[in-house]
Amino acid sequence: MFVNRERSLRPFAAHTTASGTGLADAGDRAGRPPAFIAVAHGSRDPRSAATMSAVVAEIAGHRPDVDVRLAFLDLNTPSVEQVIDAVATQGHTEAIVVPLLLGSAFHARVDLPGMLAAARHRHPLLRITQADVLGTDERLVAALRDRALNAGADRDDAELGIAVAAVGSSSAAANRITAEVAVALTRGTRWRSAICFATTQPSLSRAVSDLRRRGARRVMVAPWFLAPGLLIDRLAVAEPGLVHAPAIGPHRFLTEVALERYRAADRLFLDLSA
Repeated sequence: MFVNRERSLRPFAAHTTASGTGLADAGDRAGRPPAFIAVAHGSRDPRSAATMSAVVAEIAGHRPDVDVRLAFLDLNTPSVEQVIDAVATQGHTEAIVVPLLLGSAFHARVDLPGMLAAARHRHPLLRITQADVLGTDERLVAALRDRALNAGADRDDAELGIAVAAVGSSSAAANRITAEVAVALTRGTRWRSAICFATTQPSLSRAVSDLRRRGARRVMVAPWFLAPGLLIDRLAVAEPGLVHAPAIGPHRFLTEVALERYRAADRLFLDLSA
């Protein structure tokens, strides 16, 4: 059954990096560390930008020694170009761009690299490194599980079905990754899961039917999104009678993964420069 209690997952103590453990980073560079440019997708929904601002504020709170800034690929300001120009103008010589994206799709593989190539041409003295996307790191799946638990899911509820909702893609491979997330989400629980998409098939209604056919008496929607927005609203309208967990939003695991992407990119640059 659904329960109303807050749960907090334990940190993944096994996660370490070459430059330290946990969220702190001793660093090897004398002087100013690279600027951290966190790049979000952007949305017409103001809640999305506000949520990503909160995410980046949490990241910055863990690294007060680093100049952490938020930029958007589209629809919001400041843009990637504006933030890079500002970082260069203010004297930085290195910047690491961390895409706050769950998938390595067109934005991460084409749009953002093109923007960074143009920025390198404008600012030849600024070394710009693109870090890996957040991806489907197990800690982000744990963050999504945390949101479901906080929305009332019980780990031991064998009659609960979770519809994991994502944007959807024309790429079958990308959609299979969402299926992997849905399977991973149920680990350590008695839930069953199904996937659905906001822009393609299977729809939420189809996922609900599938879960009920497989024995679920209760269904919760868990959005594989970093922030609220119009697509999540569309899902809520499609099935208003269901419990809808919130988007991942600010979460210590999201902060941890983003900082790890920054450190890994910095370490790679230092190794290549050695």
